[in-house]
Amino acid sequence: MWSRVVEFMLGCWLAISPFVFTPGEQGPESPLLIWLCAILVIVSGLASYWNPLRHLHLANVLVALAMIGYGRFAVSAPVPPALQNLILTGLLLLMFALVPNRASQPPRCWYENSPG
Repeated sequence: MWSRVVEFMLGCWLAISPFVFTPGEQGPESPLLIWLCAILVIVSGLASYWNPLRHLHLANVLVALAMIGYGRFAVSAPVPPALQNLILTGLLLLMFALVPNRASQPPRCWYENSPG
């Protein structure tokens, strides 16, 4: 479940990123939009720890695609640094959202069929 921890950290980065970039670098995006994405990422990453919602982290794929699309197509070139941050954070989130919860554990058949 290490990938859910990384998703939580990316959500925290999204939450503080409007404070990191100066207002001149912000571009057209609203901090509320970024905070909404951050809340969705954090909640879906943490809720994946609960077994009935173990696949909820896949919702981060949709959030990541929306972040990438918005960051790329919100303004014409050159893309401001705040939107570049949104694109790169979306790409990272997309990569980690595809990692299964049990990625660091051996396959189930290895320990179910083991002698002993």
